[in-house]
Amino acid sequence: MTTFWPYPTIVAHRGGGSLAPENTLAAIDTGARYGHKMVEIDAKLSADGQIFLLHDDTLERTTSGHGVAGKLRWDELNPLDAGSWFDVAFSGERLPLLAEVATRCAQHHMMINIEIKPTVGTDIETGRAVALAAGAMWSEHEVPPLLSSFSVDALAAALQAAPQLPRGLLLDEWDDNCLERARNLQCGALHLNHELLTEDRTSTILDAGFAILAYTVNSPYRARALLAWGVNSLCTDRIDLIGTDFAHS
Repeated sequence: MTTFWPYPTIVAHRGGGSLAPENTLAAIDTGARYGHKMVEIDAKLSADGQIFLLHDDTLERTTSGHGVAGKLRWDELNPLDAGSWFDVAFSGERLPLLAEVATRCAQHHMMINIEIKPTVGTDIETGRAVALAAGAMWSEHEVPPLLSSFSVDALAAALQAAPQLPRGLLLDEWDDNCLERARNLQCGALHLNHELLTEDRTSTILDAGFAILAYTVNSPYRARALLAWGVNSLCTDRIDLIGTDFAHS
């Protein structure tokens, strides 16, 4: 028997999957337009403590900026273009603050998985700040935000700061101590690279009492197999192909 899991089967990766610039309000709008009920985003701290969305440590791949994002103040990050790299139609899209994301999710009645994505050396600070902010910003939402991270230190800080929020331990490689580590962090779920999952391993995790969120699943064939094994949720870039009714198709 797994932990309580109030989240939908399909989660839109970085807001809008492959159809919008990742980690932007436009991405969240795109996910909502395709009928999705939950998004996954990445959150980190600016140098002056503002919580904003960005996956990478550095700015070059997805913005008009340069350098390590976490070393810049918010007034330096706010003017950056976070949309043109994807398509000119998204020119002028900005890096959103977590507070803006909370408002947009409320407008769309969407749930959220917030991946805590610390700049190198800021794991504890980022875990604590994101957890406290998420607890406050989503306090009126029916379903609490799901926190996750690869960083054990960030998850431990999140547990201490906001123990009421559910947590998932992210894994890109399997190790035999991960279930114990997840228990120590009082995580209710493992968020796993889907390539790590076999039917037997899925059963082992579920039997241990954890829910499973598998990422990033872009093949309908693979998605059906994982769901048949009992995986609880799939995070996908193909939000047009693997939709909200997929589990019932």
